[in-house]
Amino acid sequence: MIQNTRLSRRGLLAGGGALSLLAACGNPVGNFNAERLDARVDATRDFLRENHHELDTLFEDAQGILYMPLVSEAGFFVGGSYGQGALRINDATVDYYSATRVSAGLQIGAQQYAHVLFFMTPQALADFRAGEGWAASADLRYATPSEGGAAGVQTTTMFSPVIAVVFGQAGLIAGASLAGVRYQRIIP
Repeated sequence: MIQNTRLSRRGLLAGGGALSLLAACGNPVGNFNAERLDARVDATRDFLRENHHELDTLFEDAQGILYMPLVSEAGFFVGGSYGQGALRINDATVDYYSATRVSAGLQIGAQQYAHVLFFMTPQALADFRAGEGWAASADLRYATPSEGGAAGVQTTTMFSPVIAVVFGQAGLIAGASLAGVRYQRIIP
């Protein structure tokens, strides 16, 4: 029993350290500023449109697009990530969301990245908006832009209800994944 108490304390300390790293990464946990967030969303949208023309079809066909312009992730055995973004329908912001994830395992480091979710069907968009919290799952399809390369948008992803584009990774943890990320509406 004593060993479990120490492990819990260690886990708590490691988790607190991960959250401290997140705060230090410049992604303000719990701090909401709609104007600053809308400006970041505009910059994210413009970057993708100007640099990744292979995504044009997704932009045209999507029923709604969730932009997460900055997600910070940190971990030291226990890790977490946090970001804020905006859901846009017909390029107008309709809601703001936060994205959080907690993880445990062999991990150490920190990174930041951006991601965008394209909701390709009315049902996928309605399910996302209706839930109290929507969790990204294994059936999410990825299109990954890389420098000088195609975003990987193929026929198989074009017919998926939700397509994720993860880009702009910078940091010491490799391979950003959205599995287990929970999205919740921010009430300003």
